[in-house]
Amino acid sequence: MTDAGEAVGLYVHWPYCARICPYCDFNVVRDRGWREEQAVLVEAILCDLEAQATLLGSRPLASIFFGGGTPSLMRPEDVARVIERARTLFPAGDVEITLEANPTDAEAAHFGALKEAGINRLSLGVQSLDDAQLTFLGRNHSADEARRAIAVAAGVFDRLSIDLIYALPGQTVAGWTAAMTEALAMGFEHISPYQLTIAEGTAFERAMERGALVPPDEDTAADLYEATQSLLGAAGFEAYEVSNHAWGVGARSAHNLHVWRGGDYLGVGPGAHGRLTLDGLRTATVAHRRIADYVESVAAGTPWSEQETLDPRAAAEERLLLGLRTIEGVALTDLVALDLTGRVEGLVEDGFLAVADGRVAATAAGRPVLDAVLKALLT
Repeated sequence: MTDAGEAVGLYVHWPYCARICPYCDFNVVRDRGWREEQAVLVEAILCDLEAQATLLGSRPLASIFFGGGTPSLMRPEDVARVIERARTLFPAGDVEITLEANPTDAEAAHFGALKEAGINRLSLGVQSLDDAQLTFLGRNHSADEARRAIAVAAGVFDRLSIDLIYALPGQTVAGWTAAMTEALAMGFEHISPYQLTIAEGTAFERAMERGALVPPDEDTAADLYEATQSLLGAAGFEAYEVSNHAWGVGARSAHNLHVWRGGDYLGVGPGAHGRLTLDGLRTATVAHRRIADYVESVAAGTPWSEQETLDPRAAAEERLLLGLRTIEGVALTDLVALDLTGRVEGLVEDGFLAVADGRVAATAAGRPVLDAVLKALLT
């Protein structure tokens, strides 16, 4: 498990979006242009970062990840301030600093400024290269805008990742394969293909309840998953995590790996989650979700709406849930509190898990049904 001497990651949550997508269940609000509220939020994020750094003491910085929301809507000068403050508070060499961006022309216009601010890895939320699918997904960019933004980003950043969503209503294996083939030709080092999920409380859930949205059946979704693995594997991409494929080890997301491996990371910004070792105990934190509440609570020295010390079993369950998503799996010594021996052996015999060098990992057969594997292990 993580101890207080290990590196710490930083997650920065920027909650503003130009449009709220119908499938999104993240903590987001509409962006109505730069105003005082955003300036105040930046100051609160910086204050929160300093306060949490005081709790942790001197720790090396593992990575920084700007997520949201749409952090590419942040002013580059504010991005730079957060990065500079983090580097001041935590010793850091050349660390990965990722920012999520949408491929609108307006956001692409300041990619260069974001690089100057310190961003060295850009994750583009393209989601689709088909205009009809983009309309269905509620995106505020067209396929041509996405292609232009990708070209701009490729001229600015050495490290690029693309997010794509599949298993859309009416989607065929041929159409999805063509989309991935086009994305591969654009030179991304990292591709994150996510199967559409209907999250609770979203517009898509309401549409499905009234019959206006019918997701693909399980067989079609499975065919699309298999096509994804086959095409990306043939192109030299490794599925190092269930929904993340990298062109070589160096292209893997350092920040995400740090989280999946159970590393400490602090979360700043409204609704941000964190995992910290405090007084030797694994602690889960959640910041206040509403922007005004977050700002007020940071000023009062109480930024977290939730703070839970994980007991050994809860900490082990979390390691299992995260670790089995990756090809490296999780060390069996991290799972002692769960007493999984008999259940692991049964799933190994069935071909869904493999054990080697003291680690347990999901097999190629186990990864598509990982939820069922985890259920079998934990119930």
